[in-house]
Amino acid sequence: MKLSWQIVKFKLKETFAIAYGNYNYREALIVSLKHHDSIGYGECTAIDYYQINLAEFENILLTIQSKIEAQKIVEPIDFYTLLLNLNLPSFLRSAVDCAYWDLFGKLEKKSFLMLNGINYNKLPESSFTISIDAIDNQLKKINQLDWNTFKVKCNQLDRATVFSLLNTNKKIALDSNGSFTNEDCLWLENQELTSAFLYLEQPMHPENENYKSLSDSKHSNWMADEDCQSIDDLEKLQSHYKSINIKLVKCGGLTPALKMIETARKLNFKIMIGCMTESSIGISAGAVLAPLCDFADLDGATLIANDIAKGSQIVNGKINLSHEFGLGIRMI
Repeated sequence: MKLSWQIVKFKLKETFAIAYGNYNYREALIVSLKHHDSIGYGECTAIDYYQINLAEFENILLTIQSKIEAQKIVEPIDFYTLLLNLNLPSFLRSAVDCAYWDLFGKLEKKSFLMLNGINYNKLPESSFTISIDAIDNQLKKINQLDWNTFKVKCNQLDRATVFSLLNTNKKIALDSNGSFTNEDCLWLENQELTSAFLYLEQPMHPENENYKSLSDSKHSNWMADEDCQSIDDLEKLQSHYKSINIKLVKCGGLTPALKMIETARKLNFKIMIGCMTESSIGISAGAVLAPLCDFADLDGATLIANDIAKGSQIVNGKINLSHEFGLGIRMI
């Protein structure tokens, strides 16, 4: 098995504005695993507020390359044991794990869906992300697009905005990226009207266990993002969050995500498969888990101007799963 990688710079179609900052470009590490004539692909994005440094990841790959390449083709769960033993950061572990699933399926001539017995007859719609802006501009954009489901970004709470968004006759979620105060959250969860939002994502900053002031028994469907990094976080989030956002790079890849979904179901969480701003490589990996989830936020490749791959596609919110072998990823 041959391991290779490259760093790619993606230009965003428009400025991506969230509470953490404004972004016009994203850089991603693309990992490739080749065996005979088959190649599997994985991806992780450089996210500043997660302190992700792709140059450091390249150095790590150089040090572990021989161990990866010496590994025989085994079941993905056994390959993942190797990755755990290498103590890779979750973002990098995810890229390699996804690349292996893609390669393994191509070698076995089976899709990820087939390998895992996933029924894909029922799929959630993906949301489209609306960046932070004046509410009039956000509403204008929502009305211009053919999507039905929107995740609206905000920085701090404007109560008038809440009412404006709920009058759009669209499916709306609100994502503050941790910019709400405890007072904001108390007001929201006691307003019956907030139950009309699909979910309210990561309301407070993930420090000092701020989430403990949230109640899952009130009107708001609180969804954990930064507060929910892995399966180990699930039990402590009960009674505070009704929903969780699973992103492959946070939890470490498709292999742990499958287990995380299983455990979250047992704990009665609603589940979203989410993404970073990434190409169709990362989106195709996340999309195969959509049939197991209640919500999807897989618009990452839609936001970039220079996609480098094809695979599963998100068209106006509809998830068109690739049924090709592996994750169905091929480079353009």
